[in-house]
Amino acid sequence: MSINKTLAIKMLVTASFFAAVSASAQVAIGKSSVTNNSVLLEFGDEATNLRGIILPSVTTAPTDAVNGTFIFNVATKEVQVREGRTSTNDRWTSLSAKLDASQEGGKLNPYVITGESVNKQGIIIGAETSSKPGVLILESETRTLVLPKVADPNTAVIGPVAGNIVYDTTSDTLAVYDGTNWSYWK
Repeated sequence: MSINKTLAIKMLVTASFFAAVSASAQVAIGKSSVTNNSVLLEFGDEATNLRGIILPSVTTAPTDAVNGTFIFNVATKEVQVREGRTSTNDRWTSLSAKLDASQEGGKLNPYVITGESVNKQGIIIGAETSSKPGVLILESETRTLVLPKVADPNTAVIGPVAGNIVYDTTSDTLAVYDGTNWSYWK
């Protein structure tokens, strides 16, 4: 079975799952239920979870991304978030720590997914449709995403991949991995 066929099957299964729960559901992955009514998407509990979310790797930061979009930028080797408080402050911000200007960004993972690029709407949770572009779109004015919780991801996550993102329960911070270093944000 080729990687394209395997990838297509995985995407079909994932899309079917999310399509079944997309309208206004709450989704728990790796656990039996969400913590409370304000959660839209939540991942497994800290004690058993040693994995995070792998952000999409892009060669060029998209110009049509909405604020709050997270990516792993292959060109700069950084985890980035789109933020813009005003129309003049609309930018991609690096979440990868660099000690000085000479320090190189993270190392890219060796895994390459080949196949045809498809520019279609991603999976939507919380609404029937969305005007926002993205692979996974969480649409809710009252519910949130709860990141995978991991204690000390720098030692707990074995073989992390560039673009990995978790909530570090030891330091109470957002932790992002750029392929070389974990960066922590309060």
